[in-house]
Amino acid sequence: MTEVVIVGAGFAGLCMGIKLRQAGIEDFVVLEKAAGLGGTWRDNTYPGCACDVPSYLYSFSFEQNPRWTRMFAPWDEILAYLRHCATKYGVADRIRYGAEVTEAAFDETSGRWTITVNGDEKLEARALVAGVGNLHQPRIPDLPGLDSFGGPSFHSARWDHGQDLTGRRVAVVGTGASAIQFVPRVAEQAAHLDVYQRTAPWVTPKPDRAIGPRERALHARFPAAQRAIRDVVFWGLEARGVGFAGNPKLMKGLELQARRHLRKQVKDPVLRAKLTPNYQIGCKRILLSNDYYPALTRDTVDLVTTAISRITPTGVVIADGTERPCDVLVLGTGFEVSGNLTRMRILGREGSDLADTWKQHGIGAHLGITVAGYPNLFLLVGPNTALGHSSMVFMIEAQVRYVVQALKLLRRATSVEVREEVQERFVADVQGRLDETVWQSGCNSWYLDAQGRNSTIWPEFTVGYWRRTRRLDPADFVLVR
Repeated sequence: MTEVVIVGAGFAGLCMGIKLRQAGIEDFVVLEKAAGLGGTWRDNTYPGCACDVPSYLYSFSFEQNPRWTRMFAPWDEILAYLRHCATKYGVADRIRYGAEVTEAAFDETSGRWTITVNGDEKLEARALVAGVGNLHQPRIPDLPGLDSFGGPSFHSARWDHGQDLTGRRVAVVGTGASAIQFVPRVAEQAAHLDVYQRTAPWVTPKPDRAIGPRERALHARFPAAQRAIRDVVFWGLEARGVGFAGNPKLMKGLELQARRHLRKQVKDPVLRAKLTPNYQIGCKRILLSNDYYPALTRDTVDLVTTAISRITPTGVVIADGTERPCDVLVLGTGFEVSGNLTRMRILGREGSDLADTWKQHGIGAHLGITVAGYPNLFLLVGPNTALGHSSMVFMIEAQVRYVVQALKLLRRATSVEVREEVQERFVADVQGRLDETVWQSGCNSWYLDAQGRNSTIWPEFTVGYWRRTRRLDPADFVLVR
């Protein structure tokens, strides 16, 4: 039997493993379904892939990285950073790769989880920590005829680097956070590029710059100076929360900046009209780019806003009946976020299935971490803990700190389970606060679940979440001894 099983070896799972070791909890294993660690930053390797949170903040507070070469780190540097952390803190040898958790069932008598790996192997654990993340399961659109396409076709999170796009006709479906990074690169190579847009995103300038060798050397020599920059970045992003989570009217300045950015980079009024969003800025994820709009102004690029009717072996047919030929089809259609935690079957007390529980009562967890009816289960990046204005790494560290406290409590009990009334009070509070935020402005975003409920976003400042999770209150839990 293992004391703790962690599912996932991305930022969340690695942070959990590191903090367990630092807390003196050595009996744990990290189960990773893929062949390598890194999660999002292992899977997304498309051209131009980089973080849209400043690199100074997109790292663990206890392990600053003086090796970042840009203000917004590219994917390969983030992946190298995670590998470094796993090795330095002794977690790398606790990871089992190719180990997909297909089911986890709680036994009330023993107070243990039975975890099924790859459909047949069984593991027992006192506690189960799910750090599976949101951005790893590609969302494949339901387009008639998609399987009939005769050329290469792939999702941006499964980029086919064996395909040379030089001189070819390429169609890109989607204009989200991934697409605005790879479209400029594809536009440089393709003979012709069609970009299919359903909804125009709000795009603001990306304050990116290189971090040169001299600056990196100073960071390595004077960590306090780098921490000071990190603090400035943190509070700068936190200040934006006033508009996101406080008064949506305060988003007007950001909207003016985005409109000015569009007007400056796109002179054609027809194209500019297509690229102008018709919803409240911030309702969907705000994107950062300096080269997306210029790419769309190329003579070899067309922005197509007419809905796609179907895919043929040779191209894309749009709603007016026109077929637009292409040689390569790229899906920049994002990820399956809603329900990501229930792809593995999780059975709690009396065999209750978490997927069914959430389907009946709505997706929710106390602090996004613990769920009534599911003892000794802890979620990282759980419901209503994702962000629209700052770094998820900050949230992950707060959650991990809370889980470590719960695990220490569990050492004195058979099971630890959040009280149902505590969870209901928290979920009601979060949903009430969301009603006053920019994220409830009526647009259809990936923040919403199948019922149209925002079960993704944290509706306050990140400092507020840190305060709530800083100290676990044992009174919030039922302890079976």
